Amino acid sequence: MALSGKLEAVIEIKASAEKYYNIVKAQCQHLPNIASTNVLGVDLHEEGRKESYKEKVEIEDENLSVTLVGLDGDVFKNYKSWKATFQATPKGEGSSVIKHILAYEKLNEDVSVPNAYLDFMVNVTNDIASHLDN
Repeated sequence: MALSGKLEAVIEIKASAEKYYNIVKAQCQHLPNIASTNVLGVDLHEEGRKESYKEKVEIEDENLSVTLVGLDGDVFKNYKSWKATFQATPKGEGSSVIKHILAYEKLNEDVSVPNAYLDFMVNVTNDIASHLDN
C-alpha cells in the first residue's frame, strides 16, 4: 500500500477567479467571518481552529494559486508531509473553476486517506463563493 498520495477536487463557483484568489491569498484572516461554520479562527502565525496547524504560504500570482505547506500541527500526528493547494481558473462571465489539491505522505499504512480534509477545503471554497456572490 502506498504511503504517499494526492487527492483532487474541482468545483465551479459563481465568482471571478481573481476575487476568490484575493481572499485566499491576502485576506485569510477574514475566513472566520466568511466561513464561520468551517473556520473558527485564524492566527496568522500559529494556529487555525481547534486543530493547530502551522504553514508556509507559497503564492503564484501568474497561476492564481496558493499552496499551504504544512510545517507543524495536529495533522502531523498521522502524516509525514502535507501540502494543500487552491488554484483558481477564470471560466468567463464572472465564474471560475477552483482546483483543490491535497498532497500528503502517511506515517504508516494504518493511516486513512485524508478525504475529510479535502472536503474541508471544498467547504471553505463554497463559503468563500457564497460570500462573493452576495
